[in-house]
Amino acid sequence: MDNKKLFVGNLPWGLTNDSLRDLFSQVGEVVEAIVITDRMSGRSKGFGFVTFATEEAATAAIQQLNEKEVEGRKIIVNVARPREERAPGDRGGFRNDHRRSY
Repeated sequence: MDNKKLFVGNLPWGLTNDSLRDLFSQVGEVVEAIVITDRMSGRSKGFGFVTFATEEAATAAIQQLNEKEVEGRKIIVNVARPREERAPGDRGGFRNDHRRSY
């Protein structure tokens, strides 16, 4: 597991990749900072990921920034879990299984 990559949730809607990077750069060297956006609207989904150069910086960021208030919202910071593999076209949630007989 990559303990240098952090999940950041409950982000203020106006936060950009650059402002996310600026926030976390106070703790250590940020390799990548991405706010996840909706493909259709381009609007923030309210979460993102920050990757640090070292595990020590990532750990320090969790300790210093988890539940910190940013623009009126308490952000959530923890180690990112690996993305679960999905079948092509699977968007999660309930799917009709047409093979079932009723």
